Amino acid sequence: MESDILGADSMQDLTEAERQHARKLLNQLWQRGTEFLGVPYAILGGAMSWLSERHLVSAISNAGGFGVIACGAMEPLALAQEIAATQLLTYRPFGVNLIIMHPQLHELIAVCLEAKVGHIVLAGGVPSAGVIQRIKEGGVKVIGFVPTLALAKRLVQMGVDALIIEGSEAGGHVGAVSLNVLAQEILPFMRDVPIFVAGGLARGDALVSYLEQGASGGQFGTLFAAATESIAHDNFKKAFMRASARDAEVSVQLDERFPVAPVRALKNAGSRRFLTHQAEVIQRFQSGELTRKEAQLAIEHFWAGALRRAAIEGDVENGSVMAGQSVGMVDSIQPVQQIITALVKQAIVQLAYQKRRYLSM
Repeated sequence: MESDILGADSMQDLTEAERQHARKLLNQLWQRGTEFLGVPYAILGGAMSWLSERHLVSAISNAGGFGVIACGAMEPLALAQEIAATQLLTYRPFGVNLIIMHPQLHELIAVCLEAKVGHIVLAGGVPSAGVIQRIKEGGVKVIGFVPTLALAKRLVQMGVDALIIEGSEAGGHVGAVSLNVLAQEILPFMRDVPIFVAGGLARGDALVSYLEQGASGGQFGTLFAAATESIAHDNFKKAFMRASARDAEVSVQLDERFPVAPVRALKNAGSRRFLTHQAEVIQRFQSGELTRKEAQLAIEHFWAGALRRAAIEGDVENGSVMAGQSVGMVDSIQPVQQIITALVKQAIVQLAYQKRRYLSM
């Protein structure tokens, strides 16, 4: 199938020699990433709460990518069960994403070591040297998220084996800087470890541009959230198919005294009501009805359970439909294998056409 949700590729327009050369070049460009992950394609699945579980994770790994379980708020026993279930569905490598602020972080690490998970992705803050050391002593590779060059250098000095730089185009909890800028700030100056790019990626040719800048692979989330194997509710997937890039907005903060964690999600009745809710809570604080702490908690509580309401229960009007700006390129539900095949084809076509243009000069 030569056309798909990711756009028509032009493999049929290439000669066999062009295809083989482009495949070889792609393998060279992401060789550091594929060897580090132990997979054919340096394509990671973003760890998405509720969705990055055994079915989606194993499908990504079975298709040649690298699936990552989203531990989120799971307790150790639940994580152990999820890892075991995933191992029954794939013999290929996959990782586990752990939130650094989790109160049982050390117990979760122990679960991963016991299950012989090969890679742990640490997210949601800056890990301590002790945490990194414990994981590495267990024979597991550590991947960390970084929003700045300074932190990238610091984590590498602390022993992190690879990094992910994620731009603000991503879905869910995001930083303030786009992937385009982060790549320029970090990739030319960090050669010590593999670096994977994330945020707004939906095509293989786009990934090629970052590989040529020095990245070792890419992480994709929104594409996989709407895949056939994703356990997301049909309403959630259909919301993705209807949306444009502009519909994926970052949550708005009305008052700097009451910080709102920036989360990118599709605008809906819930996001509009959140603005009204903030205004009402702030007014109650100013009138003395609420303390500052009570007001902050009231604002934060608004979205409690909102992702599950949307992703699992299907309430896409009142829940939080977390999605990256690449959501505008999702217009059908397809199997993970087909998505990954399309990404690889697009990368190959891009590299082949680059060579054609060079030879025609």
